[in-house]
Amino acid sequence: MQLKRVAITGMGAISPYGKGSRLLFESMLAGKSGVRYHRELDRFSSLGPRVAGIVTGVDLMEVPRKHRRSMSPMSIYALMAAREAVAQANLNAARLADGRTGLIMGSTMGSVYTIEEFFRDYLARENLDQVKSMLFFRVMGHSVAANVAQALGISGRVLAPTAACSTSCQAIGLAYETIAFGRQDIILCGGADEYHPLTTGTFDLMLAASASYNATPEKTPRPFDRDRDGIVCSEGAGVLVLESFESARKRGAVILAEVAGFSSTCDTSSIANPDPEPLFRCMREALDDAGLQPDDISYVNAHATATVQGDIAEGQAIAMLTDACIPTSSLKGHMGHTMAASGALESIVCVEMLRNGVLLPTLNLDNPDPQCGTVNLLTTPKRQPVSVIVKNNFALGGVNCSLVLRAAKD
Repeated sequence: MQLKRVAITGMGAISPYGKGSRLLFESMLAGKSGVRYHRELDRFSSLGPRVAGIVTGVDLMEVPRKHRRSMSPMSIYALMAAREAVAQANLNAARLADGRTGLIMGSTMGSVYTIEEFFRDYLARENLDQVKSMLFFRVMGHSVAANVAQALGISGRVLAPTAACSTSCQAIGLAYETIAFGRQDIILCGGADEYHPLTTGTFDLMLAASASYNATPEKTPRPFDRDRDGIVCSEGAGVLVLESFESARKRGAVILAEVAGFSSTCDTSSIANPDPEPLFRCMREALDDAGLQPDDISYVNAHATATVQGDIAEGQAIAMLTDACIPTSSLKGHMGHTMAASGALESIVCVEMLRNGVLLPTLNLDNPDPQCGTVNLLTTPKRQPVSVIVKNNFALGGVNCSLVLRAAKD
């Protein structure tokens, strides 16, 4: 069967920089860090890290109570981002409710704050008398997808992938495939996460969280850098509107970019430590899906989180895929790792790089680690035509995802 081409017609973001996809891109372009000293972590004396990327400048009360009462912050972030994306795509309520518009969004898990609230009360009282009726809707695995679909009146397909760091990249890929096969015309896709100290604590237990730059939070994380010391955990939400070219043209929508290829594979060598070969295979399959060759790539947007094993494996995989001239960077140096939101937020920035003809560097990359392979790691912004981007997200558990994004053209 003839597959449909898939356009991006809307984008929305809530990030450590604040509200809006334009603010996200402009802050990164200016070289600003979204990482701050986070005083909530001072409560945990056994934790080394004191830094995080926390959403600022957002009023959760903007969402009416009838929707907000079943939402934790990450669902509110996702709804705000979705509204921005819907507005840019110029979609009305009737189109959202026509059955041909769907939604694919995920999070790492349900609201950890809500789970904590429940067990604090339950373990103290050993009964459920004080449990709020809306609690379940905040902790269920598909909380973000269900809450946003309800608030926007979306009546088409609703899916909720959960793949940790790969979640929203996978959501975009699934949306792309669903539209390409004609199952839906339009899909809102992406992911969200809310910060909880347990997230930082988990990576700290694995000796993978940054703790050496608490006094200078803007200097961490440091993907691909010789002096990196781990992940900085962050929060936010990113949403993209994907649409068939046929639908976009019929509506007169502005096509921002094209999703041209996707692959999701599993690295079975280890549940925690990645191997270069499966990462290479994932990128290669995404290019094959797009009908492109490595020589067609303008830029690789790496997952690179500033862990030793992850950066080295991905750098070596990129070197296996391309020659040493292809510019590569990780955006996590700017705002940390936004977990399930990372794929969507970083894809939004990638679309802006395609549209503006500029490549953003890895912030805090002062001394590239030679173990990361013979890769052209960007340390300063680069102005050049950008036509094809390979965008990676690789999750704990071995779930790998790669997208191919292409500049808008007929």
